Amino acid sequence: MSYAKVLCVGLVGVTGHLVEVEADVAAGLPAVIISGLPDTTLHEARDRVRAAIVNSGQQWPSRRITVNLLPATLPKIGSGFDLAVATALLGGAGELPLAPVDGVALLGELGLDGTVRPVRGVLPMVAAAARAGATRVVVPVANAAEAAAVPGVRVKAVDTLHRLVSFIHGEGALLDAPIPAPAAAQPGPDLADVAGQGLGKRALEIAAAGGHHLALLGPPGAGKTMLAERLPGLLPELDDEAALEVSALHSIAGVLPPGSPLLRRPPFQAPHHSATVASLVGGGTGLARPGAVSLAHQGVLFLDEAAEFNTRALESLRQPLEKGRVLITRALGVTEYPARCQLVLAANPCPCAKPAGDQYCECPPTVRRRYRARLSGPLMDRIDLQINIPAIRAAELLATSSPTEPSAVVADRVAAARTAAVDRWSGSGWRSNATVPGPALRQPPWRLPPADTAALRHRLDTGAISARGFDRVLRLAWSIADLDARTRPDSGDVDEAIQLRTGEM
Repeated sequence: MSYAKVLCVGLVGVTGHLVEVEADVAAGLPAVIISGLPDTTLHEARDRVRAAIVNSGQQWPSRRITVNLLPATLPKIGSGFDLAVATALLGGAGELPLAPVDGVALLGELGLDGTVRPVRGVLPMVAAAARAGATRVVVPVANAAEAAAVPGVRVKAVDTLHRLVSFIHGEGALLDAPIPAPAAAQPGPDLADVAGQGLGKRALEIAAAGGHHLALLGPPGAGKTMLAERLPGLLPELDDEAALEVSALHSIAGVLPPGSPLLRRPPFQAPHHSATVASLVGGGTGLARPGAVSLAHQGVLFLDEAAEFNTRALESLRQPLEKGRVLITRALGVTEYPARCQLVLAANPCPCAKPAGDQYCECPPTVRRRYRARLSGPLMDRIDLQINIPAIRAAELLATSSPTEPSAVVADRVAAARTAAVDRWSGSGWRSNATVPGPALRQPPWRLPPADTAALRHRLDTGAISARGFDRVLRLAWSIADLDARTRPDSGDVDEAIQLRTGEM
């Protein structure tokens, strides 16, 4: 037999596609040709596969070898095709009867000694194989736990090419995938540790209840970072669908903890202020990889010292914040990643980082305005809550007892508010108040009475807020009502939402 075919999976962004790996071994001058839009890493597979086959005790066919990856129009990226290429090649050379792996997706990178090494993106690959009808997959041992998290697929693991060859010959068995065990919950920072800042805590709770973006503006040491780091602890755990989506993104980026089941806690990303556009929204050679805004999907993206970030990097977040996804166009194709996260910005009032309005501030008004202008109007217009955080007073910092509720208590209220929002919007597919389109809130049956929105409409007419800001105030009002266990917002909720949106107290 000079022809053989096995299955593998290729990734384009977070979307997996079943790939047929064909191998034809024919008479002619010895050569290895790989076709089907392979990238540089896949082109180099011929050298890895040759060494792995020889060092696994198999005979390398000294003939003309053609490896084709179907569909040929789909870009093939990465080393995850190595195991499938080696298996198809040995089958085409007549060394392996491939009936035992018929309909089985083979994933894994080969070392020169024949070891099967882990690859990125196994979780979305296995999920794609399941959607395509494959019920069995073979993955590297190090990737077995994440592959086993996909329901409806029988997962087997291999540590060497020799083990796979022995199994196909009926002389050995593959390894079983471990049963994913729930990860032990790690206690996070508690809201009770934050001294004072009642307004900031109230804004944090509302942001958690509705999935809103939040800006914390104020002097250094006031507690902005402490508040932001406690937001994930107020958010409910991810459901199965969201956990699979979030875990798939982390698997593609290669940051999924080894041996971990699905990620159940909302992710928290806090990139350094030197982050580039590509590191924030995604990029890289070939087809783009996910950036911090996608790794924070269903969680929190925190930009500390936001005014120190590169302006282009900050502005690149505008579209993801609006659409909840990132669409990156490259020469090899278009890559789309989900990016439905909560953005939290923290910024000082001026470069000297001394309390705003304090006698020790060394910055003239023009410098202060220029520094704040680094956070552009269009970007800030997409931030639902914009809170001015005052400096902590000695009485608040040194208080022996604090009236602040712990995160667990606030998280219970947030969970109840989120449940109310899900029930209300269940027929429309929206999961939180922050994702509800503005037109839906401005039309019956969700339109609020004119008397309750009079102050809001006046601000829109006078140009104090934009149309986008008008809709975001309405969303905030619904979140405030959900926290207070009321079915609809009233004028007081709208007024509070206006204050939290504009920073006017």
